[in-house]
Amino acid sequence: MTGLLGPGALGLPAEGDVAAVSRALLEGEPVVLDAEVPWPLPVLASLAALAPRPGVSGGTEAVCAVRVTDRAVAPGEREVVLRPPSLAVGVGACAGAAAEEVLGVVEGALREAGLSVRSVALLATVDTKAAEPGVVAAAARLGVPLVTYSAGELAAVTVPNPSDASRAAVGTPSVAEAAALVGGGELLVPKTRSAPADGGPARATCAVVRRPAPSPSSLQQELPPGTPPGTPP
Repeated sequence: MTGLLGPGALGLPAEGDVAAVSRALLEGEPVVLDAEVPWPLPVLASLAALAPRPGVSGGTEAVCAVRVTDRAVAPGEREVVLRPPSLAVGVGACAGAAAEEVLGVVEGALREAGLSVRSVALLATVDTKAAEPGVVAAAARLGVPLVTYSAGELAAVTVPNPSDASRAAVGTPSVAEAAALVGGGELLVPKTRSAPADGGPARATCAVVRRPAPSPSSLQQELPPGTPPGTPP
């Protein structure tokens, strides 16, 4: 996709009728901005000033819309959905956990919560799992960086579901929830265990957090989409 709302212009994945919305903007037609997730972008700021919602007193009814959301929704007619990198996914895994199991628990948790995989910004885990093949492969398949923290850093994070077993195994009462919450934000999906197809014990966990919106200046330091796993934030 190219044009005013293409990835090159905004740096976000875009879905929907990009051509129609770009044409409306170029021709000066009103375009509604529906920022469900307040992710700062200069182009969106100008849209907010120029495009009142339909039905607002004194406003002009718009025929196109731009929605910024991390929810798994399909674009409507003459609408573009932009996916901000607003979700941090914490993962825990036993040694030897397959990439399919790690990826399966992540994608399943997102699906159950109605969240878009295209808004996942990173996978996070404890540093002792930095080279765990299944975790590294899952990050690679998602096209996001793998970020790691020490057990001490994770142990300092307050979580709703601490585990004595996790504390004994890796030195922190939480991996998935704590890794997702290190940078703050809202816990959308608490620790979820995988469900192996063979009926065996779960070997992977995940948790999902909606990250706080960054300041406009900090966007320069954000990792671009597709950064290889292992690249530091």
